[in-house]
Amino acid sequence: MSISSLNAISPIDGRYRNKVADLSNYFSEEALIRYRVLVEVEYFIALCEIPLPQLNDIDTSVFSDLRKLYQEFSADDALAIKNIEAVTNHDVKAVEYFIKEQFDKLGLEKYKEFIHFGLTSQDINNTAIPLSIKEAMNDSYVPEYFKVLEKLKELTSEWEAISMLARTHGQPASPTRLGKEIQVFVTRLEEQFNLLNDIPSAAKFGGATGNFNAHKVAYPNIDWKAFGSKFVQEKLGLQHSFPTTQIEHYDHMAALFDCLKRINTIIIDLDRDFWTYVSMDYFKQKIKKGEVGSSAMPHKVNPIDFENSEGNLGIANAIFEHLSAKLPISRMQRDLTDSTVLRNVGVPFGHTLIGFKSTLKGLNKLLLNGSKFEEDLENNWAVVAEAIQTILRREGYPNPYEALKGLTRTNEKITQSSISNFIDTLEVSNEVKAELKVISPQNYTGI
Repeated sequence: MSISSLNAISPIDGRYRNKVADLSNYFSEEALIRYRVLVEVEYFIALCEIPLPQLNDIDTSVFSDLRKLYQEFSADDALAIKNIEAVTNHDVKAVEYFIKEQFDKLGLEKYKEFIHFGLTSQDINNTAIPLSIKEAMNDSYVPEYFKVLEKLKELTSEWEAISMLARTHGQPASPTRLGKEIQVFVTRLEEQFNLLNDIPSAAKFGGATGNFNAHKVAYPNIDWKAFGSKFVQEKLGLQHSFPTTQIEHYDHMAALFDCLKRINTIIIDLDRDFWTYVSMDYFKQKIKKGEVGSSAMPHKVNPIDFENSEGNLGIANAIFEHLSAKLPISRMQRDLTDSTVLRNVGVPFGHTLIGFKSTLKGLNKLLLNGSKFEEDLENNWAVVAEAIQTILRREGYPNPYEALKGLTRTNEKITQSSISNFIDTLEVSNEVKAELKVISPQNYTGI
């Protein structure tokens, strides 16, 4: 049975495949194999550039042909490597054997034992995977993040002057402005993104137990640590972790996943707020011809985009949480648990991007219901009590909080008229009374 969107087990390869297809360039099995080939090829070229004595006669013009092995890597190449793996039962060794076959075709037989020279498989995996994550972040994650951020900034500006009844503990509270409330999310997202940019993309490269043992015993006069750092940092654009065990310690990767999780959590918070505002009739939603909101209730236009985002970001966070908690822990110089866990790294990225797209879709469907904002403010004149009692404090009026509590902590409706009548009873100057009567739920919105 061939795999299609209808029989895939995971929804990111099924129902949502069209939303995250680009991630297969970084996190699929074929992509991982291609990144491994890239590291092996660039490592061999780096050995030639030292040069090792046995490699000093190589024709450097062949380097462009070697780089084509990963630049023009195909599905057929990936299948060939998987066929080798079926025999070796070792994925990285299969890559090494594949490249050796290509060396034979290029007339480089005498050099092929320097493919994977002195390395362990984790030197390849722990550079290939961080490189794939870094490129997926730059090419896929960051553009989607900025689409959401820029939309929020647009709404912040568009709705800057919209006065809104705030609710703390779900109850009417001192008024705010809609644009400001969205700006809260903009600032939170920007601050976390700045932290994200400070997290290095780290990679291990140092042999079977991290000490360049095999390299040093073969060529004791070469500074292999300097070589490893130069290779990882200048060739691959990653930060060289040293010292390590056989594997990368994953502390920086865990920090990345934790930060991505916090960004998702902020957007979940946003999703829930807008879902609530829709339920309060603060927003209508654009209607698309032919769409159905409910199989039974024809009138329904549900806030499904915010719900979809919340669900997908929740799944993403659960997996990011496991990755960040598990990966930095490995028995002694290594165990294999990191390997199987890392094969799932694309899954939370997939759910995250689906969440971002759904949030953006939901935001784009919002239609401001200005009359509802005004109605809620007008129905809650009690919220100006804070303003009145604060000015009375300024004026040295006795027990102003208690006076306003007596007026407003009641089941009777507080109106502009009742507030005005109360102000008239206060023993303050006419100037202060005039100042108090200017205050309304619409203009008591702070800075």
